[in-house]
Amino acid sequence: MPANKDIKKIDYKKEFKTLYRPPQKPTILDVPSMNYLKIDGQGNPNDSEEFSEKTQLLYALSYAIRFAVKKQMAIAYTVMPLEGLWWSQDMATFLTRDKEAWEWTLMIMQPEFVTAEMVAEGKAEVIRKKKLHQVEELRFEPYEAGTVVTMLHIGSYDDEAPNIQWMHNFAHEQGYELHGLHQEIYLSDPRRVEPSKLRTILRQPVIAVESLVGGS
Repeated sequence: MPANKDIKKIDYKKEFKTLYRPPQKPTILDVPSMNYLKIDGQGNPNDSEEFSEKTQLLYALSYAIRFAVKKQMAIAYTVMPLEGLWWSQDMATFLTRDKEAWEWTLMIMQPEFVTAEMVAEGKAEVIRKKKLHQVEELRFEPYEAGTVVTMLHIGSYDDEAPNIQWMHNFAHEQGYELHGLHQEIYLSDPRRVEPSKLRTILRQPVIAVESLVGGS
């Protein structure tokens, strides 16, 4: 392994600060396509063993890949925060907070130099060291949110509804319609931060009304 002085350090939250430091009010932003590790699930995340287990799998593989990159490429990057795509057969459940009806995809962004081969090698390492065979369920693929309305929410996850409604109203006022899945990026560790101080980025993909009219 290279000496520490030869290792390049990268914090992608700083590199992409416009994406990971939105204001505490709605704003429109364009988000590029990036590669992610992903896994799907369903139900209330607050009391779901499945949610916790799949979060563990994502972090285990992300750190295995990071270790390999540091060893092979002399790059030490900060593992990105957990993200979630959320949906339901009835999207109103996000405002009523009926979490049992929610479906989700958990994901962690991977740097552009991470390859499918590195992911496969990381899975083998996680299985060998941690015996987490479920890591094979993870997939590696791009996701492009595109144009979104976004803001930083500070507080409990259960208190997000007014800000989500604010974002939706703002999007409509700016000439956009909601388009795609509600997204959240968890900047705080809920095991270490009290609910009132949790920092969560909220995103909702949107599409300009003119685009909808032009495509009809």
